[in-house]
Amino acid sequence: MPRKMSPFGTGLAAALVTALTLTLSGCSMQTTAPGSARRDAASDAKGSFGQVDCRKAKCIALTFDAGPAKDTPRLLDILKEKKVPATFFLLGRDHVLKHPDTVRRIEAEGHEVANHTWTHEILTDRKPGEIRAELEKTQLAIEKITGKKPRLMRPPQGRTDDTVSGICKELGLSQILWSATAKDYSTNDSALIRKRILDQAGKDGVILLHDIYKGTVPAVPGIIDTLRKRGYTFVTVPQLMAPAEPEPGTVYRP
Repeated sequence: MPRKMSPFGTGLAAALVTALTLTLSGCSMQTTAPGSARRDAASDAKGSFGQVDCRKAKCIALTFDAGPAKDTPRLLDILKEKKVPATFFLLGRDHVLKHPDTVRRIEAEGHEVANHTWTHEILTDRKPGEIRAELEKTQLAIEKITGKKPRLMRPPQGRTDDTVSGICKELGLSQILWSATAKDYSTNDSALIRKRILDQAGKDGVILLHDIYKGTVPAVPGIIDTLRKRGYTFVTVPQLMAPAEPEPGTVYRP
């Protein structure tokens, strides 16, 4: 696998299709749905709500992986115009370090800044020290820019295991998977990207897109407008769980 994220290449594209099945099929990994975490929250839970209480509203979380990149400022313009909060899982070495002003803007405009590792290594293929380095380097780089360490991470290709979970717990990171993906690494057709997401969207869902591909950002306005017409309210991933708070080490999968 090439170390740079764009393009992913056909090998990674094929792997992404089956990653969740391969990773979680052995039943060794327990996952928690954000909606279940919310329902099971203690009476004194202090998770922060967004513009709505997702116990009552029809909520969905919009998330973006692998940036920031050249199209991310345009994406932020769209989200600001439409008043939509999102969650950004950022790559460290080739993205956070190259676009610190965009990272700063993501944080300043109220989005959730999260960790997508340093170089997009598949964590389940790495030794514990390497896993820790992939996560810690990005934590520190983001903290240097925003003043805060992320509390969420997304494992590349969705691949995780008990070792990854243990290290995430030590670093204060929850793991966030997804329920809807456009496979936008495989097409620049914005209409197709939009259709794929709309076909998969559901209550308490987590949408996965990548703000590094040509067709993705142009698809976002149509996704937002259509889902709003269907009665959805957009929230960040932590807001989707509120009043529960993301639990470090836990794997959340809608």
